[in-house]
Amino acid sequence: MHPVLFHIGSILIPSYGAITAFGVLVALILAQRAARVVGVDASKIWNLCILSLFAALAAARLLLVAANWSALRNHPAWLLGLAMVHHPLLAGVGAMAGTGCAAWYARHNKLPFRAAADALAPPIAAALAFEQLGALAAGSGYGTDAGPKVGWAIIYTNPLAFIWSGTPLGVPLHPVQAYAAMAFLALAVLLWVWLPFERHSGDVAGLWLMGAGVAIYFTELWRDWVGRGSLFDGAINGPQIAAVFLVLAGALTLRENKNVPREHEGAQESESQYPKATENRGAA
Repeated sequence: MHPVLFHIGSILIPSYGAITAFGVLVALILAQRAARVVGVDASKIWNLCILSLFAALAAARLLLVAANWSALRNHPAWLLGLAMVHHPLLAGVGAMAGTGCAAWYARHNKLPFRAAADALAPPIAAALAFEQLGALAAGSGYGTDAGPKVGWAIIYTNPLAFIWSGTPLGVPLHPVQAYAAMAFLALAVLLWVWLPFERHSGDVAGLWLMGAGVAIYFTELWRDWVGRGSLFDGAINGPQIAAVFLVLAGALTLRENKNVPREHEGAQESESQYPKATENRGAA
């Protein structure tokens, strides 16, 4: 494949970063439309997305710097190469930082949390589909040895794929990134279609958590586990453990939302935030 999308003089434009950035732009546009569907302020959703992206990127890069501080202190120029490093732990830390920032912003700006989560679910699934396409081009998160019988196997030959991601060269591999991209794209389409018809606020977010967990768990079966951790003598790896928690979180979200229709959520949150104003209106 092509770890480098194109050159600008001596500057390399990595495929992973470019394709992922395009996916983020698509997700931002979708988030604006989804916000209008669920009835929340689209400008606040935009601000939430930008702040959360910044928090996720900052947290992931700070972790990289902290983990490699001794080497970077002696070779400061290696900081420029950190953007080429991709690891499940970085993704996890970035996701937690972004989620925490989003929750803080939603609370601080009085955004209905469930409705905002519903608006963000389809765009996030679409962004992950593009991210996996970028990983496919770069060789990041590569698959297991496919053997000679898999006609759709992919063979990486560019040395940069090995240097940046440790991808085996000249070996037929399962294109697991393509499997994941198709799963996330199908999930994004399903959530987008379901969005206007959901009965309870938070249903789309719950389905997103469950669908993402299922997609991650099963695609990991064809992904090389080097550097991804494992438990129980290799029975399950780190991303699969996270996937199990996502499914459980999605199931709990759907269960808790059974008695919270979308049209009443904003009113309930407003009453909880302004109890005195509600009481005064009643007294009047």
